[in-house]
Amino acid sequence: MIYMIDDDSLQELQSLIQGVVKAQTDNLSEIVKIAGLNPTEDFAGADLRSTRLRGLVLSDADLRGANLNAANIRGALLSGVDFSEANLSEADLSDANLTLANLSDANLNCTNLSRANLIRANLICADLSSADLRGANLGGADLSRANLGGANLGGVNLSGASLNGTNLSGVNLIRANLSRADFIRANLCLADLICSDLSVANLSGADLIRADLSIADLRGANLSGADLSGATLCGANLGGAILRGVNLSEGNLRGANLKKAKFARISGICEKTKLDWIRRGAIFEDLADTSFKECCQC
Repeated sequence: MIYMIDDDSLQELQSLIQGVVKAQTDNLSEIVKIAGLNPTEDFAGADLRSTRLRGLVLSDADLRGANLNAANIRGALLSGVDFSEANLSEADLSDANLTLANLSDANLNCTNLSRANLIRANLICADLSSADLRGANLGGADLSRANLGGANLGGVNLSGASLNGTNLSGVNLIRANLSRADFIRANLCLADLICSDLSVANLSGADLIRADLSIADLRGANLSGADLSGATLCGANLGGAILRGVNLSEGNLRGANLKKAKFARISGICEKTKLDWIRRGAIFEDLADTSFKECCQC
């Protein structure tokens, strides 16, 4: 079927095209103004590869499924934007404001999100592998089942965030704020958590095999069912932490604070180690032998 366009509409279109061409810019914010486009409606599924969006204001825009590969979006105001299923791989989103943005199922592989504001953002099932999230604020964000393998999260704020079932294998979380975050059944194998704040975090069922938790703050954390085999917890603060059903085979707790830490059904430790930990203030809830308890307190 052939659609006809009237002369007035054709002239308007030609004027619009000429205006964009004469502008000689690849800055989307300028093109949007020239073309009179509506960012809340006109960009879903758009091809914006390598586009310059630096400092752009696009709050609440609809960019579902858009291709923004290698785009420069540094410092942009993108609060509430719908980026679900969008391709943002290798894009520069450093210092951007993405508060409450929807990034579910988005491709953020190798994306620069350093110092970005992602408070309460939706990142469910997002691919953040090898992304740079240093200094980013992800407080209250939902990263459930996201892939963060190889990402750099040094100094990141993930307080109150949800990372249930998330892949964090081998990530850098040095000095990160992870207090009150949920890591239920998360993969933190080989993760670097030195000096991180995990106070009152939920790590039940998490894979922490050979993770480095040296000097980490784990006060009041729930580690029930976690696998800490080969993990390093030297100097960590486990005061009041819950460690029921934990695997501590070849784990290193030298110098750790175990005062009021609650242990039960622990595998991988010998009676001598158990005695040492009790003397350091640990509580073994399943220790039924009264004579052994009395001996431990001597």
